[in-house]
Amino acid sequence: MKLSRRCTGSTAIAILAGSQVANCLSLDLSSPDSIKSVASTIAYDMMLYYTGNHTGDIPGNLPAPYYWWEAGAMFGAMVDYWYFTGDTTYNDVTTEALLWQVGPNRDYMTPNQTKTEGNDDQGFWGLAAMSAAEVNFPNPPSDQPQWLALAQAVFNTQAPRWDTTSCGGGLKWQIFTFNNGYNYKNAISNGCFFNLGARLAKYTGNDTYSDWAEKTYVWMESIGLIDQRYYVFDGSDDTINCTKVNLLQWTYNAGAMLLGAANMYNHTNGSTIWKTRLDGLVTGLDVFFPNGQNVMQEVACENNGLCNVDQHSFKAYLSRWMAATTKMAPYTYDTIMAKLAPSAKAAAAQCCGGENGRTCGLKWSMGSTWDGSYGVGQQMAALEVIQSNLISQVAGPVTNSTGGTSVGDPNAGSTTVSYLPIGPATTADRGGAGFLTAVVLISFIGMMWWMIVE
Repeated sequence: MKLSRRCTGSTAIAILAGSQVANCLSLDLSSPDSIKSVASTIAYDMMLYYTGNHTGDIPGNLPAPYYWWEAGAMFGAMVDYWYFTGDTTYNDVTTEALLWQVGPNRDYMTPNQTKTEGNDDQGFWGLAAMSAAEVNFPNPPSDQPQWLALAQAVFNTQAPRWDTTSCGGGLKWQIFTFNNGYNYKNAISNGCFFNLGARLAKYTGNDTYSDWAEKTYVWMESIGLIDQRYYVFDGSDDTINCTKVNLLQWTYNAGAMLLGAANMYNHTNGSTIWKTRLDGLVTGLDVFFPNGQNVMQEVACENNGLCNVDQHSFKAYLSRWMAATTKMAPYTYDTIMAKLAPSAKAAAAQCCGGENGRTCGLKWSMGSTWDGSYGVGQQMAALEVIQSNLISQVAGPVTNSTGGTSVGDPNAGSTTVSYLPIGPATTADRGGAGFLTAVVLISFIGMMWWMIVE
């Protein structure tokens, strides 16, 4: 059955979740055309969930149950899709979304997201803009904010939030005091900041960004968010001065640190310290490829069926950042592709469900037996890991001295925007990349998942 591009998000979900028929995707990794064809199909099915281009809807937003941050992450995947395949089908809608959500100060601080926007949420939109600058995604009209300037604006709004009142520094998860999780200093908020700073340093040559990246990495090590095995843990509570760490490991935390370290390695001309860190982080990825198999797993929630809507997408970002790492540190190519290639084959085989017979699930290790799950996250994860196998076919990221055309503004985002106070966010209001602190505590203490280290 051919899906109509006119399907609404709810109709698309119903179709994709229907009874299974035999029409699984067939992927030949030795053929770039096969990879592009499969990526095109998955991208098409993923974009059926998007309703922001419908009359009366808001560009850049996904319908419930998806939160604002995941829309930014999804359009980052569509920047990647164009980069890897050259297919311009979704360029206009991607540009519209990335520009519509910039907010009044052009820094991805949108007032209508105040109840849900954390540093990580804003960070994912900034990283999408950074990717657009790095791959020379078609620039916006000159009267609109430019990709590089948007990435700089996100960085410039986050650096002043560095909090030295507890834990010796770091970014809090939340931006606003009235949001749950304000006391949590987590790996993904700091990881996105680190990732963005490292990439801005590489793109612009400005060591202010790399200084911040170095500072962030060292701080994360100092409180135990990165340990001696180069495992990256979820976060800590600043009310106890970050003396205990939540030892949950998520793919996107490791990925954010990996690509940031690769950019720092490249920016510092292969310095010993950054090579050591990068090598350690590459080795640390093994936790997500268990049982001697090179098939990526979200080990904290995949096998027990506890992944939430956000977590269904996390493997997309590790795949994305692993592939990008090979451009910044080419010596990692063989090691990384030895994991991305089998994962891509397994992901394609799992795209075997729904009424269309090709809906992607999460559990890639199950082969062609669809796991029954579906959604933006599952489609995006499959898309990113599959199209990442084209990384050797495309040029590396550009900089402002090697062909980058995006116009920057080192002062972008420096004007403070005031928001009127609003009521505290409810559990239903709060989304973003990760759990609420309260939810983490309730869910994982009882299950022995909330592990602590002194």
